[in-house]
Amino acid sequence: MPVRSHSLAAGLGLALLLAGALTACATPAGSGGSTPSATTDGSGGASTEVEVDAAWLDNGRVVGLVTQGSSTCVPTAGDVAYANGVLDVEFVEPAADTACTRDMAPRVTLVGLPEGVDPTQELEIRVTGDGYHGDTDLDGVAGLDPSGEVDYLPSAGWTDEDGQFVILTWGSSSCVPVVENVAGAGTEVTVTFVTPPADQVCTMDMASRGTVAWVDGLDDDSDVFAVLTGAEFDNVRIPIIGTD
Repeated sequence: MPVRSHSLAAGLGLALLLAGALTACATPAGSGGSTPSATTDGSGGASTEVEVDAAWLDNGRVVGLVTQGSSTCVPTAGDVAYANGVLDVEFVEPAADTACTRDMAPRVTLVGLPEGVDPTQELEIRVTGDGYHGDTDLDGVAGLDPSGEVDYLPSAGWTDEDGQFVILTWGSSSCVPVVENVAGAGTEVTVTFVTPPADQVCTMDMASRGTVAWVDGLDDDSDVFAVLTGAEFDNVRIPIIGTD
């Protein structure tokens, strides 16, 4: 879609490191990936293939990788490598003693992209985790330019899943915005976040926060804008990058 440094290490890298927990919002029942299939990894061990969706964020500096699992125990990005148009991402699970909800929801892992990735070109993404793997292709988007400094402003991008998009916001890692409602009309999607309690206490860090959202009722998924309202957002209007 024709949309529509702090350096990567010093700005985005630090912000991603500070992000203690990423989040996902509830989505319609029955939406989500295909049934995982069992395969073997390169060492001969058992590995389950899982569905992975991806979205460009932050003008091509970041991708949001959507997988299915516990909404409170989201994997983080470990080792990230790029060569010949392929991005390899290691998923790191929360500590074994972490209490996780037993739901199955789409959730997003944010990945800061290394130098050399051109967001205007197609990107193959391969994910490996503890006993599972997955891959996806992310179409390039004309006009994306990751060369500037991180501006810590919200951004959003479509995944390949019909109606699904990822929202990137910046702020306290302990006070992640929670989606209350998503409504689409014409070429706008209004995303309403839950108003937090007045006595909510938040850490004073600056972290990247990822949220998965779902919308229907749009005339077209190209040149669509999201309007963020509620919580700390006062009708913030941002383009949704790409097409689903």
